[in-house]
Amino acid sequence: MRYFENGSDYHSFPEPQLSESDLLLNEELISWILKHRKEGAEIASICTGAFLLAASGILDGKSCSTHWSAAEDFRRLFPKIKLQTDHLITDEGGIYTNGGAYSFLNLIIYLIEKHFDRQTAIYCSKVFQIEPDRKSQSAFSIFRGQKNHDDEVVKEVQNYIEQNFREKISIEELSSRFSVGRRNFDRRFIKATGNSPTEYIQRVKVESAKKSLEISRKTVSEIMYEVGYSDQKAFREVFRRFTGMSPVEYKGRYNKDLL
Repeated sequence: MRYFENGSDYHSFPEPQLSESDLLLNEELISWILKHRKEGAEIASICTGAFLLAASGILDGKSCSTHWSAAEDFRRLFPKIKLQTDHLITDEGGIYTNGGAYSFLNLIIYLIEKHFDRQTAIYCSKVFQIEPDRKSQSAFSIFRGQKNHDDEVVKEVQNYIEQNFREKISIEELSSRFSVGRRNFDRRFIKATGNSPTEYIQRVKVESAKKSLEISRKTVSEIMYEVGYSDQKAFREVFRRFTGMSPVEYKGRYNKDLL
């Protein structure tokens, strides 16, 4: 996905690709995980370690988190698991999963509070300078487009959205443009990408807005208009839904020198 004119395009950076063959290399470890879980052990994973827990079967029908960049591969390999891409930590009765590698610090604080008490957890967070109660990894995620699928028509639609997201895009017009019935259009798009067409458009707009907030001196209102929004309230609500913070808060975190 490429739709930024200025600055480095981190959307072109290579994405991790995980497959069944990668998991087969860890069969012995997966069996070990399953054995100890059956014996009553609590088990925790960080980052893509969730793939090993999932491969053992202990997460079937349960919720799980992993690094945001591995979400597409995870959904493809483990459709029976409810992946929570925005959650930093999930707790499924003693099976713990969390986001990127450094988020294990937040998991440690979570476990201290769960198995000891809140006061001790707060003390440890202060001693080790770990932000307590951080529950989401949404602010760190980069939306690269969800094209790890075989529906070529949907890929064409995605490309069209990414090239024209600043314009007002009607879902009816999209389905007509690509000669797919309206109901079938939604069904195929959701099956291929995990998002509805409307959600996909929103995510592309928000990702572009994030990039501008990071590198430009433009105001939030200017950026809002550039990505195709005219209603400030609607823009803030959509932005917060996908990042966990307002546009102003996001700019304050990643572009403090330009506030």
